[in-house]
Amino acid sequence: MNFHLQFPIHPYKEKINYRQSLVFMGSCFAENIGDIMERYKFNTLINPCGIAYNPASIAISLRKFISGYQMPTTELFSANEVWNSWEHSGEQSGIDKSLTCESMNYGYSTAHNVLKSADWLFITFGSAHYYKRVENGQIVSNCHKVPQKEFTKHLLSVEEIVTDYTEIVSQLKELNPALKLVFTVSPVRYKRDGVVENNRSKARLIEAVHQLTEQNDKAYYFPAYELVIDDLRDYRFFKEDLVHPSSQAIQYVFEKLKEAIFDDETNAIFMKIQQLVSNQNHHVLHPDTPANIKFTASFNNRWHLLKKEFPFIAVDDEI
Repeated sequence: MNFHLQFPIHPYKEKINYRQSLVFMGSCFAENIGDIMERYKFNTLINPCGIAYNPASIAISLRKFISGYQMPTTELFSANEVWNSWEHSGEQSGIDKSLTCESMNYGYSTAHNVLKSADWLFITFGSAHYYKRVENGQIVSNCHKVPQKEFTKHLLSVEEIVTDYTEIVSQLKELNPALKLVFTVSPVRYKRDGVVENNRSKARLIEAVHQLTEQNDKAYYFPAYELVIDDLRDYRFFKEDLVHPSSQAIQYVFEKLKEAIFDDETNAIFMKIQQLVSNQNHHVLHPDTPANIKFTASFNNRWHLLKKEFPFIAVDDEI
Protein backbone atom coordinates (compact mmCIF):
# COMPACT_ATOMS: atom_id res chain seq x y z
CA MET A 1 0.00 0.00 0.00
CA ASN A 2 1.35 3.43 -0.96
CA PHE A 3 0.88 6.30 1.47
CA HIS A 4 2.26 8.98 -0.79
CA LEU A 5 2.09 9.80 -4.46
CA GLN A 6 5.39 9.03 -6.17
CA PHE A 7 6.01 10.10 -9.73
CA PRO A 8 8.89 9.37 -12.10
CA ILE A 9 11.59 11.94 -12.81
CA HIS A 10 13.14 11.17 -16.14
CA PRO A 11 16.96 11.11 -16.19
CA TYR A 12 18.53 14.19 -17.74
CA LYS A 13 20.22 13.74 -21.10
CA GLU A 14 23.20 15.69 -19.72
CA LYS A 15 24.72 14.72 -16.39
CA ILE A 16 26.63 16.35 -13.56
CA ASN A 17 30.09 15.10 -12.61
CA TYR A 18 32.77 16.07 -10.11
CA ARG A 19 34.94 17.74 -12.74
CA GLN A 20 32.29 20.39 -13.32
CA SER A 21 31.55 23.74 -11.74
CA LEU A 22 28.09 24.51 -10.33
CA VAL A 23 26.40 27.80 -9.40
CA PHE A 24 23.30 28.01 -7.18
CA MET A 25 21.14 31.14 -7.01
CA GLY A 26 17.81 32.01 -5.48
CA SER A 27 15.80 31.21 -2.38
CA CYS A 28 16.91 29.48 0.80
CA PHE A 29 15.98 26.18 -0.83
CA ALA A 30 18.73 26.77 -3.42
CA GLU A 31 21.14 27.23 -0.53
CA ASN A 32 19.97 23.99 1.10
CA ILE A 33 20.66 21.91 -2.01
CA GLY A 34 23.84 23.86 -2.78
CA ASP A 35 25.12 23.25 0.75
CA ILE A 36 24.66 19.50 0.33
CA MET A 37 26.59 19.57 -2.94
CA GLU A 38 29.34 21.58 -1.29
CA ARG A 39 29.47 19.23 1.71
CA TYR A 40 30.14 16.32 -0.63
CA LYS A 41 32.97 18.17 -2.39
CA PHE A 42 31.36 19.44 -5.57
CA ASN A 43 32.85 22.66 -6.95
CA THR A 44 30.07 25.10 -6.04
CA LEU A 45 29.32 28.81 -5.80
CA ILE A 46 26.19 29.63 -3.79
CA ASN A 47 24.32 32.96 -3.87
CA PRO A 48 27.16 35.49 -4.21
CA CYS A 49 24.73 38.28 -3.24
CA GLY A 50 22.97 36.23 -0.59
CA ILE A 51 19.51 34.70 -0.68
CA ALA A 52 17.06 36.19 -3.21
CA TYR A 53 13.45 35.11 -3.51
CA ASN A 54 11.89 36.72 -6.55
CA PRO A 55 12.86 36.40 -10.25
CA ALA A 56 13.24 40.17 -10.70
CA SER A 57 15.93 40.49 -8.01
CA ILE A 58 17.75 37.36 -9.21
CA ALA A 59 17.70 38.79 -12.74
CA ILE A 60 19.31 42.04 -11.58
CA SER A 61 22.16 40.11 -9.93
CA LEU A 62 22.63 37.86 -12.97
CA ARG A 63 22.94 40.83 -15.31
CA LYS A 64 25.59 42.36 -13.08
CA PHE A 65 27.47 39.06 -12.88
CA ILE A 66 27.42 38.78 -16.66
CA SER A 67 28.65 42.34 -17.22
CA GLY A 68 31.43 42.20 -14.62
CA TYR A 69 29.83 45.04 -12.66
CA GLN A 70 31.63 46.72 -9.75
CA MET A 71 29.56 48.66 -7.24
CA PRO A 72 30.54 52.15 -5.99
CA THR A 73 30.29 52.87 -2.27
CA THR A 74 27.55 55.41 -3.04
CA GLU A 75 25.12 52.53 -3.62
CA LEU A 76 25.37 51.50 0.03
CA PHE A 77 23.02 52.94 2.63
CA SER A 78 23.09 52.97 6.41
CA ALA A 79 20.31 51.27 8.39
CA ASN A 80 20.25 49.42 11.70
CA GLU A 81 23.85 50.51 12.42
CA VAL A 82 25.34 48.74 9.38
CA TRP A 83 25.95 49.45 5.70
CA ASN A 84 23.57 47.64 3.35
CA SER A 85 22.88 47.11 -0.33
CA TRP A 86 19.37 46.80 -1.75
CA GLU A 87 20.60 43.91 -3.90
CA HIS A 88 22.28 41.90 -1.12
CA SER A 89 21.01 39.97 1.88
CA GLY A 90 21.59 41.17 5.43
CA GLU A 91 24.40 38.65 5.85
CA GLN A 92 26.43 40.70 3.38
CA SER A 93 26.02 43.94 5.36
CA GLY A 94 28.86 45.31 7.47
CA ILE A 95 29.95 48.03 9.88
CA ASP A 96 32.77 49.42 7.71
CA LYS A 97 31.48 50.98 4.48
CA SER A 98 34.61 50.48 2.37
CA LEU A 99 35.18 46.89 3.50
CA THR A 100 31.52 46.04 2.94
CA CYS A 101 31.64 47.41 -0.59
CA GLU A 102 34.92 45.60 -1.25
CA SER A 103 33.43 42.31 -0.04
CA MET A 104 30.33 42.73 -2.22
CA ASN A 105 32.45 43.56 -5.26
CA TYR A 106 34.55 40.47 -4.62
CA GLY A 107 31.30 38.51 -4.86
CA TYR A 108 30.44 40.20 -8.16
CA SER A 109 33.85 39.50 -9.70
CA THR A 110 33.90 35.92 -8.42
CA ALA A 111 30.47 35.25 -9.90
CA HIS A 112 31.51 36.79 -13.24
CA ASN A 113 34.63 34.66 -13.47
CA VAL A 114 32.90 31.46 -12.37
CA LEU A 115 29.96 31.91 -14.75
CA LYS A 116 32.33 32.29 -17.70
CA SER A 117 33.36 28.64 -17.33
CA ALA A 118 30.64 27.06 -15.14
CA ASP A 119 28.86 23.94 -16.37
CA TRP A 120 25.56 24.30 -14.49
CA LEU A 121 23.51 27.18 -13.12
CA PHE A 122 20.66 26.28 -10.74
CA ILE A 123 18.05 29.02 -10.29
CA THR A 124 15.37 28.61 -7.63
CA PHE A 125 12.42 31.00 -7.63
CA GLY A 126 10.67 31.43 -4.30
CA SER A 127 7.96 34.00 -4.88
CA ALA A 128 6.58 36.10 -7.73
CA HIS A 129 5.97 38.93 -5.25
CA TYR A 130 8.60 41.64 -5.11
CA TYR A 131 9.10 45.09 -3.58
CA LYS A 132 9.99 48.51 -4.99
CA ARG A 133 11.23 51.57 -3.15
CA VAL A 134 8.63 54.34 -3.07
CA GLU A 135 11.37 56.94 -3.47
CA ASN A 136 12.63 55.88 -6.90
CA GLY A 137 10.93 52.65 -7.99
CA GLN A 138 14.07 50.57 -7.44
CA ILE A 139 13.47 46.82 -7.11
CA VAL A 140 14.96 45.50 -3.87
CA SER A 141 16.11 42.03 -3.00
CA ASN A 142 15.95 42.67 0.74
CA CYS A 143 14.14 45.36 2.73
CA HIS A 144 16.72 45.28 5.58
CA LYS A 145 14.05 46.02 8.22
CA VAL A 146 13.43 49.47 6.73
CA PRO A 147 9.81 50.57 7.51
CA GLN A 148 7.22 48.98 5.23
CA LYS A 149 5.87 52.38 4.18
CA GLU A 150 9.08 52.89 2.17
CA PHE A 151 8.07 50.11 -0.27
CA THR A 152 5.28 49.04 -2.59
CA LYS A 153 4.48 45.38 -3.20
CA HIS A 154 3.99 43.93 -6.69
CA LEU A 155 3.27 40.58 -8.35
CA LEU A 156 5.20 39.56 -11.46
CA SER A 157 3.23 38.21 -14.41
CA VAL A 158 4.24 35.06 -16.28
CA GLU A 159 4.99 37.20 -19.34
CA GLU A 160 7.31 39.50 -17.38
CA ILE A 161 9.32 36.59 -16.01
CA VAL A 162 9.58 34.82 -19.37
CA THR A 163 10.57 38.01 -21.22
CA ASP A 164 13.20 38.91 -18.62
CA TYR A 165 14.78 35.47 -18.52
CA THR A 166 14.65 34.90 -22.27
CA GLU A 167 16.99 37.88 -22.53
CA ILE A 168 19.17 36.70 -19.62
CA VAL A 169 19.52 33.18 -21.02
CA SER A 170 20.65 34.73 -24.31
CA GLN A 171 23.24 36.83 -22.46
CA LEU A 172 24.43 33.79 -20.51
CA LYS A 173 24.88 31.87 -23.76
CA GLU A 174 27.07 34.66 -25.10
CA LEU A 175 29.18 34.62 -21.92
CA ASN A 176 29.36 30.82 -21.71
CA PRO A 177 27.89 28.79 -24.59
CA ALA A 178 28.35 25.50 -22.69
CA LEU A 179 26.38 26.58 -19.61
CA LYS A 180 23.34 24.45 -18.73
CA LEU A 181 20.49 25.75 -16.55
CA VAL A 182 18.21 24.03 -14.08
CA PHE A 183 15.13 25.95 -12.92
CA THR A 184 13.33 24.97 -9.72
CA VAL A 185 10.49 26.45 -7.69
CA SER A 186 10.93 26.50 -3.94
CA PRO A 187 8.39 24.48 -1.90
CA VAL A 188 8.67 27.03 0.93
CA ARG A 189 5.26 28.55 1.64
CA TYR A 190 5.27 32.34 1.91
CA LYS A 191 2.50 32.58 4.49
CA ARG A 192 3.10 36.31 5.01
CA ASP A 193 1.59 36.81 1.56
CA GLY A 194 -1.44 34.67 2.45
CA VAL A 195 -2.25 31.11 1.41
CA VAL A 196 -4.24 32.04 -1.70
CA GLU A 197 -1.67 34.67 -2.70
CA ASN A 198 1.19 32.19 -2.20
CA ASN A 199 -0.48 29.62 -4.47
CA ARG A 200 -1.14 32.26 -7.11
CA SER A 201 2.51 33.27 -6.95
CA LYS A 202 3.77 29.67 -7.23
CA ALA A 203 1.47 29.05 -10.21
CA ARG A 204 3.04 31.95 -12.08
CA LEU A 205 6.56 30.77 -11.31
CA ILE A 206 5.82 27.20 -12.41
CA GLU A 207 4.25 28.29 -15.70
CA ALA A 208 7.11 30.71 -16.39
CA VAL A 209 9.88 28.15 -15.84
CA HIS A 210 8.09 25.60 -18.01
CA GLN A 211 7.90 28.11 -20.85
CA LEU A 212 11.59 28.90 -20.41
CA THR A 213 12.67 25.27 -20.46
CA GLU A 214 10.50 24.50 -23.48
CA GLN A 215 12.20 27.20 -25.53
CA ASN A 216 15.77 26.39 -24.45
CA ASP A 217 17.42 23.04 -25.16
CA LYS A 218 20.03 23.58 -22.42
CA ALA A 219 17.50 24.50 -19.75
CA TYR A 220 15.81 21.94 -17.50
CA TYR A 221 13.09 21.92 -14.87
CA PHE A 222 13.55 19.94 -11.66
CA PRO A 223 10.30 19.36 -9.72
CA ALA A 224 11.48 20.21 -6.20
CA TYR A 225 8.15 21.94 -5.51
CA GLU A 226 6.10 18.93 -6.60
CA LEU A 227 8.27 16.47 -4.66
CA VAL A 228 7.52 18.24 -1.38
CA ILE A 229 3.96 19.43 -2.01
CA ASP A 230 2.59 16.45 -3.97
CA ASP A 231 4.88 13.50 -3.23
CA LEU A 232 5.69 13.92 0.47
CA ARG A 233 2.51 15.97 1.05
CA ASP A 234 2.57 15.85 4.83
CA TYR A 235 3.30 18.47 7.48
CA ARG A 236 5.64 16.04 9.23
CA PHE A 237 8.07 16.86 6.41
CA PHE A 238 8.07 20.53 7.40
CA LYS A 239 9.74 22.35 10.26
CA GLU A 240 7.70 23.58 13.22
CA ASP A 241 6.78 26.76 11.34
CA LEU A 242 4.90 24.55 8.81
CA VAL A 243 6.52 26.65 6.08
CA HIS A 244 10.07 25.42 5.51
CA PRO A 245 10.78 21.80 4.48
CA SER A 246 12.52 19.70 7.11
CA SER A 247 16.04 18.37 6.68
CA GLN A 248 14.47 14.99 5.88
CA ALA A 249 12.44 16.52 3.05
CA ILE A 250 15.47 18.39 1.69
CA GLN A 251 17.48 15.16 1.72
CA TYR A 252 14.64 13.38 -0.11
CA VAL A 253 14.63 16.03 -2.84
CA PHE A 254 18.40 15.82 -3.12
CA GLU A 255 18.26 12.03 -3.54
CA LYS A 256 15.77 12.48 -6.38
CA LEU A 257 18.04 15.06 -7.99
CA LYS A 258 20.99 12.71 -7.62
CA GLU A 259 19.10 9.89 -9.35
CA ALA A 260 18.16 12.12 -12.26
CA ILE A 261 21.33 14.08 -12.91
CA PHE A 262 24.45 12.28 -11.56
CA ASP A 263 26.42 10.10 -13.94
CA ASP A 264 27.71 6.66 -12.90
CA GLU A 265 31.22 7.80 -11.99
CA THR A 266 29.80 10.64 -9.88
CA ASN A 267 27.52 8.26 -7.98
CA ALA A 268 30.48 5.98 -7.22
CA ILE A 269 32.65 8.87 -6.00
CA PHE A 270 29.74 10.33 -4.03
CA MET A 271 29.32 7.10 -2.07
CA LYS A 272 33.01 7.14 -1.08
CA ILE A 273 32.87 10.77 0.02
CA GLN A 274 29.57 10.25 1.81
CA GLN A 275 31.14 7.57 3.98
CA LEU A 276 34.18 9.73 4.72
CA VAL A 277 32.03 12.75 5.61
CA SER A 278 29.89 10.55 7.86
CA ASN A 279 33.00 9.28 9.67
CA GLN A 280 34.36 12.80 9.91
CA ASN A 281 31.23 13.99 11.70
CA HIS A 282 31.37 11.15 14.23
CA HIS A 283 31.77 12.42 17.80
CA VAL A 284 34.81 10.95 19.55
CA LEU A 285 34.62 10.62 23.33
CA HIS A 286 38.29 9.73 23.92
CA PRO A 287 40.50 11.05 21.12
CA ASP A 288 43.79 9.95 22.69
CA THR A 289 43.05 6.25 22.87
CA PRO A 290 45.23 3.95 20.71
CA ALA A 291 42.15 2.74 18.86
CA ASN A 292 41.11 6.28 17.88
CA ILE A 293 44.66 7.28 16.92
CA LYS A 294 44.80 4.25 14.64
CA PHE A 295 41.37 5.11 13.19
CA THR A 296 42.41 8.74 12.57
CA ALA A 297 45.54 7.66 10.70
CA SER A 298 43.50 5.27 8.57
CA PHE A 299 40.86 7.95 8.01
CA ASN A 300 43.43 10.50 6.82
CA ASN A 301 44.97 7.92 4.53
CA ARG A 302 41.59 7.35 2.89
CA TRP A 303 41.34 11.07 2.09
CA HIS A 304 44.86 10.93 0.59
CA LEU A 305 43.92 7.93 -1.53
CA LEU A 306 40.77 9.68 -2.70
CA LYS A 307 42.76 12.74 -3.75
CA LYS A 308 45.30 10.55 -5.55
CA GLU A 309 42.57 8.68 -7.42
CA PHE A 310 40.47 11.77 -8.17
CA PRO A 311 42.82 14.80 -8.17
CA PHE A 312 40.05 17.08 -9.48
CA ILE A 313 38.22 16.90 -6.12
CA ALA A 314 39.25 19.52 -3.53
CA VAL A 315 39.89 17.70 -0.23
CA ASP A 316 42.94 19.60 1.07
CA ASP A 317 41.02 20.98 4.06
CA GLU A 318 40.01 17.48 5.15
CA ILE A 319 43.57 16.19 4.81
